[in-house]
Amino acid sequence: MGVAWGFVDRSTVEAWVGAYEQAWRSPGTDKLGDLFAPDIGYLVSPWAEPLTGLPALAKFWEAGRDGSDESFSMEPEVVAVDGLTAVVRAEVDYPDQPARWRDLWVLRFDDEGRCTWFEEWPFAPDQPDGQDRSAAALRG
Repeated sequence: MGVAWGFVDRSTVEAWVGAYEQAWRSPGTDKLGDLFAPDIGYLVSPWAEPLTGLPALAKFWEAGRDGSDESFSMEPEVVAVDGLTAVVRAEVDYPDQPARWRDLWVLRFDDEGRCTWFEEWPFAPDQPDGQDRSAAALRG
């Protein structure tokens, strides 16, 4: 997954997201080095301390899933691409848990097409996010 002239295009990002999903569905964490730079910064939510480096990401990756065979569906959409930065919206449904997420990912890539920064903004249906206050304000 190479990058030409210091930018990624939509098809490169789509391929990277597909490889990300395949890695999540694969046992172990060996594929992470193909996707992420060795010094990856990985922010799991807007207010979290970033994870730094592949070993920290591998530990988080294994702790965050029930195994490579867990049941889920993922519908990603590349929203924007600018230079080496991309924004992806992903809807993820875990029917066995049940859990649903709508995520925004801000991704930065290096010249080899590996992600150097992964910033996740995850939202679940029952997660407090200010919507209750805005609805109350509209009523009155």
